[in-house]
Amino acid sequence: MAPTEIDVAIIGAGPGGLSAALWCDELGLSSIVYESSARPGGQLLWTHNPIENYLGVKAANGSEMLELFLNYFGDRPLRLEYGRRVTSLDPDTLILTFEDGAAVSARAIVIATGVGRRDPGIDGLARFAGKGLLESGKKEAEFSRGKVAVVVGGGDAAFENAIILSEVAKRVYLIHRRDTFTARQEFISKATSDPAIEILTNSEVAGVQGEDLLESVLVRDRVSGVARSIPAGALIFRIGVTPNSVIFREFLKTDQKGYLNVDSSCRTSVEGIYAVGDVANPVAPTIATAAGMGATSAKSIISWISQSSDIE
Repeated sequence: MAPTEIDVAIIGAGPGGLSAALWCDELGLSSIVYESSARPGGQLLWTHNPIENYLGVKAANGSEMLELFLNYFGDRPLRLEYGRRVTSLDPDTLILTFEDGAAVSARAIVIATGVGRRDPGIDGLARFAGKGLLESGKKEAEFSRGKVAVVVGGGDAAFENAIILSEVAKRVYLIHRRDTFTARQEFISKATSDPAIEILTNSEVAGVQGEDLLESVLVRDRVSGVARSIPAGALIFRIGVTPNSVIFREFLKTDQKGYLNVDSSCRTSVEGIYAVGDVANPVAPTIATAAGMGATSAKSIISWISQSSDIE
């Protein structure tokens, strides 16, 4: 079966991918957005706090912001296909292949696959999902009410979750593997002055225990090697993210962490392939940046296609 043909194939339906689709339509380019999960949104689906730093728009959370984005398309022909996981991309022909064997041939590719949360690598952790292992302190605050909670990480997200949980939890332990933090000073000051929060530096989670629900967290001091068990009913990790770029690293240039290298026009190291949003932006992973990169990629693509047509 011959592959479907399209001007621009967009991989990922977060802010960057949706913005690229909007601008492709604006510029007269046909596009399809392929999303591996059952819902669009990317990291918007992880955002449970109010969004107040996207110029001109405020939203109660990421889901509300996503609804605003999707509604903005109005009558525009947004083609969005769910459950379409890309398994390979041929850099020479720009043909995408999916899990079901179907293929798409595009004149240009936009990679907008975002990032995923870093795996803590702790045995038995997954079995406590929904049973003490939290996805979000804001979303699951009630689950933590009256319990001891453990938050792992040293950035803004870790401190924010510790502060949120301290309002309902009996006690909050903030665990960080180093003795310095990357969080903003305002968060650090608020957490260190909160009597309900205890910060353990140079420490790491070495294990979890419990029958049906999480009952305790084993914390190891990285200096002395001594471990102690903290009775806890709630645990949340905010230890950073990794770019969803594994299948592209064989032929696209990346930095040491796997983020795709792009120029100011969102072009990768292979002609015809562009990357936008968090997968290509470790410096400023924001909604605003992703949306701007999506627009930039479409502008770059129309210019590149026009130049190629002139040469032909």
